[in-house]
Amino acid sequence: MDKRNQSTITEFLLLGFGNLNSFKILVFTLCFIIYIMALTANALVIVLVGVTKSLHSPMYFFLSQLSLSEILFTSNIVPNMLWLILKGRGKVSVVQCLSQLYLLAVPTIAQCLLLASMSFDRHAAICRPLSYTIIMTYTHQLQMVTWCWLLGFSLALNVCILLSKLKFCGHNTINHFYCDIAPVLQLSCSSTSSVELVITALTFPVVLLPFMFIIVTYISIIQTILKIPSSTGRHKAFSTCSSHLIIVCMYYGTLSSIYIFPPRENSINLNKGLSVLYTLVTPLFNPLIYSLRNQDIRGAIFKYIQYLRL
Repeated sequence: MDKRNQSTITEFLLLGFGNLNSFKILVFTLCFIIYIMALTANALVIVLVGVTKSLHSPMYFFLSQLSLSEILFTSNIVPNMLWLILKGRGKVSVVQCLSQLYLLAVPTIAQCLLLASMSFDRHAAICRPLSYTIIMTYTHQLQMVTWCWLLGFSLALNVCILLSKLKFCGHNTINHFYCDIAPVLQLSCSSTSSVELVITALTFPVVLLPFMFIIVTYISIIQTILKIPSSTGRHKAFSTCSSHLIIVCMYYGTLSSIYIFPPRENSINLNKGLSVLYTLVTPLFNPLIYSLRNQDIRGAIFKYIQYLRL
């Protein structure tokens, strides 16, 4: 059939998780609880970093920005996911779909750059401790964070502008619980080569280059730590960056499994499961990992708990 003779569609049908039958309320409740916990944990990190003087350092400033990106990310995806769990499926306009894609891309790009900025901070703290305060001034921190968000907003906007020029006709079903780039491109009845070229071109500087930078900085960090004579000093140095390293592994592990090495098309349920892990579980684990493994944050939490009891 000639696609030019097909009517232009203005909305997509999201299939969500299908018919969950008697498990619908259970799945909804579980996801809702995790979502609230993720929002609360990330918001708590932002508040603690803002009001606690002992947390006014570059590492925690970057951590608060990472939590902000997690809030933006989950709030964009999860509420509609919860609605689809209850309804089984739902319609979304093309404009709403592209808006969701934009708000999905912005924090994704920003997080990749923020994680690289945090590795730079850890490298400066461990490998160049005498120059640390000169390198990581507040102005420098602010500039790094500003560039992370500006690149996130601008690069995502360029991709979405190209997507808005595509024409959609005929088939309008997306077998997912949110608008992702791959299924949207598959529904286009116009050429997607320019969009795919831009996305491929952006993958290296936005995703792969920051990851490579993190690897290089941590090789240097580990080499420096191994040169510390005392085991206590080595343990203390490594503990300052272990949380960040765990989050990097979790984030890039789920990101690559979904976008760089995605499951086959016949493994759509696996893809949805990985997407739930990426959009719901990982944003909860990030602040928990830092809170449980970081003495300063635990101390700030206990301090305010005691204050509220008085």
